Amino acid sequence: AQQTENKPQKALWNETMSYRYVPSITDQIKNGTFIKAEAASDRKMLGKDKRWNGNKAVPGKGLPLGDDPLVEQQRHADRIGIRTTSLVFETTASAATPSDPTGAVGKDFYIASWNTAFRIFNKDGSPATPAASLGTLFGGRAPGDPIVLYDAEADRYLIIQFDGPAVGGTTNGYHFAVSETNDPVNGGWHVYAPTDFNVGSAFPDYEKVSIWSDGYYITANIGGGGNGQVWALEREKMLVGDPSGFQAFDLPGIQTNGFYSPQIFNVSDGNLPSNGNATVVYMQDDQWAGVDTDHLKLWSLNIDWDVAINSSISAATEIPVTPFKGVFDGGSFSNLEQPSGPDIDCMQATIMNQAQFRKFGTHNSAVFNFVVNTSASGELAGVRWYEMRQTADGQPWTVYQEGTYCAPDGRHAFAASMAMDSNGNIGMGYSSLSNTEMISVRYTGQFAGAPLGVMNAYEGFIAQSTSNNPSIRYADYSHLTIDAETDKFWFNTEYFNGSRRDVVGVFELNPLGAKDVGVLDILDPNSGSLSDASEIVAKVQNFGTEDQFLIPVSYTINGGAAITEVIAGPLAAGTSIEYTFSTTADLSNDNISYEINVFTELIGDEHLPNDASKVKIVTNATTYCEPSSNCSFDDGVNLLQIGSIDHISGCIGTGYINSRAVMTDLNRATGENSHVGNLQVGYAGDEVSMWIDFNDNGDFEDPGEQILNTQIVPAANADTEFTITIPTDAPLGDHVMRVRGWDPAFIGGGLLNIPCDNMTYGKTEDFVVNITDSTLGVNSNILEEAELTIISKPNQQYDIKLTTAYNDNLSVSVFNTLGQQVVFNNISKTNGSEYVYQLDMSFASSGVYLVKMGLGRSVKVGKIIVK
Repeated sequence: AQQTENKPQKALWNETMSYRYVPSITDQIKNGTFIKAEAASDRKMLGKDKRWNGNKAVPGKGLPLGDDPLVEQQRHADRIGIRTTSLVFETTASAATPSDPTGAVGKDFYIASWNTAFRIFNKDGSPATPAASLGTLFGGRAPGDPIVLYDAEADRYLIIQFDGPAVGGTTNGYHFAVSETNDPVNGGWHVYAPTDFNVGSAFPDYEKVSIWSDGYYITANIGGGGNGQVWALEREKMLVGDPSGFQAFDLPGIQTNGFYSPQIFNVSDGNLPSNGNATVVYMQDDQWAGVDTDHLKLWSLNIDWDVAINSSISAATEIPVTPFKGVFDGGSFSNLEQPSGPDIDCMQATIMNQAQFRKFGTHNSAVFNFVVNTSASGELAGVRWYEMRQTADGQPWTVYQEGTYCAPDGRHAFAASMAMDSNGNIGMGYSSLSNTEMISVRYTGQFAGAPLGVMNAYEGFIAQSTSNNPSIRYADYSHLTIDAETDKFWFNTEYFNGSRRDVVGVFELNPLGAKDVGVLDILDPNSGSLSDASEIVAKVQNFGTEDQFLIPVSYTINGGAAITEVIAGPLAAGTSIEYTFSTTADLSNDNISYEINVFTELIGDEHLPNDASKVKIVTNATTYCEPSSNCSFDDGVNLLQIGSIDHISGCIGTGYINSRAVMTDLNRATGENSHVGNLQVGYAGDEVSMWIDFNDNGDFEDPGEQILNTQIVPAANADTEFTITIPTDAPLGDHVMRVRGWDPAFIGGGLLNIPCDNMTYGKTEDFVVNITDSTLGVNSNILEEAELTIISKPNQQYDIKLTTAYNDNLSVSVFNTLGQQVVFNNISKTNGSEYVYQLDMSFASSGVYLVKMGLGRSVKVGKIIVK
């Protein structure tokens, strides 16, 4: 742990930055120096883990003891209608893991960035440039983790990324680009980087950027503190391409024992405060070791660009807040359950991007948020958010309002970003999911004048994932910015639609009109087995304040003639209806994509952007054939054992059995891809073949898909061993496995090895296998010779030591007897032979706990007893 002395401090150092002029995107395309964005498939690695070292949590420590104390006021708040999005568009369908979504809206353009790339869009969502590698600005280097901002006062765009040996560079630091003009397409760029970062091996991870009147400010999670945590850059000179310097500061009085993410208030419009007093904010959780109460810490920076020794950072001001629980799963990064797939990282211990500042005539405001666990008995992620105010520039900050927002229907709300418009309305975008609903992108807000501490706007919808996240890593942050001219909020985050993608939703906080009907969603059909008489089902909402009658509603297929019908009504204000068109659609062509658009045309509608739903594309995927056969004589496989499948079958119907709910994992890794199974047939002399539909096209006839060829089974109801081999390049994930058995004495009704043929006597049955690869995990023997030692100390303190020749990072976790993880952290070696973790169980309930230290499946386990 680290806690610096809490007193005002001077700058640690000041340095110059290198400068390079970069031609416009337009010129680079013309002269051939433009570097296109990499496809996600070109990047074989996951993104760098921003929180590999978590804050050290103490089991049982901290308040509240029950549910989040601010949840009930939000749940019982009166809410009012909110307009639907005016624009939704994807910025990329080719993001690596995680996508690091960021973007900023200016007068004429929106710049989005992700991972190692960026793209400039017109404000109607259409691309203004191709997707570009960040290297096209930064000398070919594109390690990533970008942040994009728009400096409204200067009418300029900013893009930053980190760099350093940790990601293949030569010097730790960052690259910072400022557009030369207000046109980022046709204008050049001023690009800066520190010439000497002066932090040794420390790395500026998870950096965040803010605009202030006298500088651009950067914060980062770097080296556990003590190496400079805040940097001020000469904004005035950078805007015109002049030689520029920067100054570095520590944060006095900060308590850190792992990952930390302070932020500086960012001016979200063109109304700058007076110079000085740029404010840093940081959350501190009383569940962490070394923190006694939940609170916010604030620091203010005053920079003298002429005489650096006059620059200073204040001592920390500690502001108490209503208690919150900011720790999930003992500090682990695997938190929120999906319908399937791994639990995903909720991004705990982080003030989310960004903390936004705005000046008003009577006060200044700043809004920001972080994720909390709102439940005392389990996990339900909510957003703890704050508005702080000061009476004038440079005056003390106080908490004006605080609230905890929970999504409807028991869904998690997390990964939020928020800002305030010119009228004082607060807009907030966030992600949501549950164990039954995939990740969705939503928004809400607080209308100016609402009761304090509640988001009083109904939840709005931006996008719904159609697949689960295959990784625990999610987004790393989201980004909401405000259009200074229209007061519209532009929210950018991550979702899953066949691949990991970033999506932008544009919304505003204006009262609803009397007549406003629109389409929320297209519910049916979905990709799969479609017919020539497919029903079109849409969810139609009355967003207005008056009941509506005789509502025209239409759909088109692939832009063809509209089918129009009328909802008779009444459709009450604020309610929705699931409407099924009486006219069906022919969607029967195999492997053809159909673009469905549903829209309303209410006469006198006061808000047209929500009249049409987001277009839905569905495909009539090839369905699996169901060959028939006579199974009444017990021909075919009656018992199948492979992996975790232990399945008994009988004779059902026409001899085809859909057992795709029965599944197992099968490893494709070299040396582990040969799998021995067992089967029984009901008739002596039957033959058995098997296939796996690796390319998921439904025919089982592609090269390499037959994994067992005509296994002869000499005896009935006797165990017969078989072996199948999974190709080492087999696609990962779920695939259908077909098993066919027949009596070869009766040929004429089909052939065993044609997987869709009908057979005279036999049976066909489908299962599912999940192809895995252990080489993507951890060698199970790396700690075979390791020795785990647990040393008990007074006051329920323990030293957990692992002695091993292994040198890379490991994790330590503690579980109670219910199997709940109460402690998690990643650790590095403290000396030549040992990993050491100091475990504080002084607040934990009495009982037996298991301690695990290791990596992946290779762990050492011990036991402690708390009395």
